[in-house]
Amino acid sequence: MEQYVATFHTHLAALRSCNALKKAGVDGACLAPVPRRLSSSCGTCVFYGAEDAMLACMDADLEAVYRREEASFALVHQGDD
Repeated sequence: MEQYVATFHTHLAALRSCNALKKAGVDGACLAPVPRRLSSSCGTCVFYGAEDAMLACMDADLEAVYRREEASFALVHQGDD
């Protein structure tokens, strides 16, 4: 299982995506402040663990999805601007 961080343009998008992940059965999906190394318009991200990035659960205001790799993050998906 991989660990992911999703960033968003709005807090509402983060909340909707977190709820969608939980509804899809992703345990441990939670809202959190965005790590300083990552950019986010709203300052709120979603941390979650899954076999894939679960892009179908992400709100349209998705900024990006990153996979955690030890002490860094790898860009998995860039949202539409």
